[in-house]
This record gives sequence, C-alpha cells and structure tokens, in this order.
Amino acid sequence: MSEADRLLIGHHVAVLTAVLTFAFAAALIVLLPGPDTLVVLRSLLREGRRQAVLTVVGVLTGLAVWVGVAAFGLSGLLRASHEGYTALRIAGGAYLLWLGVGSLRSRSAEPASVAEPGWGTQRGGLLGTGYGAGLATDLLNPKVGVFFVTFLPAFIPHGQPVGTTSLLLGGLFIAETAGYFAVLLLLAGRVTAWLRNPRVRARMDRLTGVVLIGFGLRLAVER
Repeated sequence: MSEADRLLIGHHVAVLTAVLTFAFAAALIVLLPGPDTLVVLRSLLREGRRQAVLTVVGVLTGLAVWVGVAAFGLSGLLRASHEGYTALRIAGGAYLLWLGVGSLRSRSAEPASVAEPGWGTQRGGLLGTGYGAGLATDLLNPKVGVFFVTFLPAFIPHGQPVGTTSLLLGGLFIAETAGYFAVLLLLAGRVTAWLRNPRVRARMDRLTGVVLIGFGLRLAVER
C-alpha cells in the first residue's frame, strides 16, 4: 500500500470518526427537552397531531436556517454584535413568555383529539400554533445560532472545507431532531385517553405554561 493510499484511508477514517462522534453528541443534545419540544407538545395537547406535525416542520425549518447561517459564518457576526444578540434574545424571550401565558389561560379549552383524522381545527393567533409557532421558536432564539457556530467546528476534521462540512453535520443534527419528534408523535396515540382527561390536560397546560415562561425569562435575562 502506497503512502498516498494510507493517507487517503486515514482521511476517511478521521471523517467517519468525526461524523459518528458528532452523531452521538447531537443525539444527547436532541434528547434534552427545550423550548421546541415544549412548543410541539403544546400544539399536540391543544390542537392535535396535525398541528403538532406542522409545528415540528416549523422547528426543522428554523434549525435549517440557523445551520445555513452558521455554515456561512453569519451567526458568528451575530454573536459578536452585542446589540443584535440582545435584541433577538429579548424578542425570543418575549415570544416564549407569550406562549406560556397562552397555555396558562387555555386550561379550560376543550382538548383536541389526537387519534382521529381532522385533528387541529382550532386556530390560534399570530404565530401561536402550527408551523409559525415552531419556526418562530427557533428563529427568535439566538442561542440556537450561537450553539451551531460553537458546536459544529469542534467536529470538523482538519483540512475539511468548513462550510460544506458544517452543512453536513448540521443536516445530521436536523435529521436526528426529526427522528426524535417522529417517535414522540407516534407514541401520542398510546396516550390518547390520558391526554383527553380534563384534569391531566389542565395540569399539562399549567406545567407547559410555567416551563415556557421560565425558558422565556431565562432567554431574556441571560447574557
């Protein structure tokens, strides 16, 4: 085996190792509950699975935007701009607060079915449900962009194109997030009766509202 062949094999091994290591680390992060998970669960509980699916699509779209921003280095500029970061952070925190208050105020609403076609006929306010809610939850959270711009470079092998590799790893993160939400929504059918229980529904609305408010406050005040 020539030296060139050994170098090529070593290069491929390094890339594969980086991808597998990133996949494992990303899976751990995806499993941590965050604002996007809470917003999806909120849509599932209040409007049903159809709106929850749309919320997931919105979340994934937001992640894709931030991955693109990170890959081209723009999120680095955002992180360097204290004013821009602060403004977006406050906007994101205010949005999560609004969602949380909405959950607390909707405790008496009739729960939607998650087991029948035609879920989610209810309509919410501006960006309150569905695709808009998922998209806004991610786009208005600058920490998602800062996360990608600081997390991705640690897994890019030496000598690999930063932009292309960042898009690849970011796409893997999005795929894992999609898989996580797919499992979450598939399991929803098994807990239909539980979700329909008015007492459980009220408690879940209260819990979701409080946690969303907590995320919003933390996002708004953290530096």
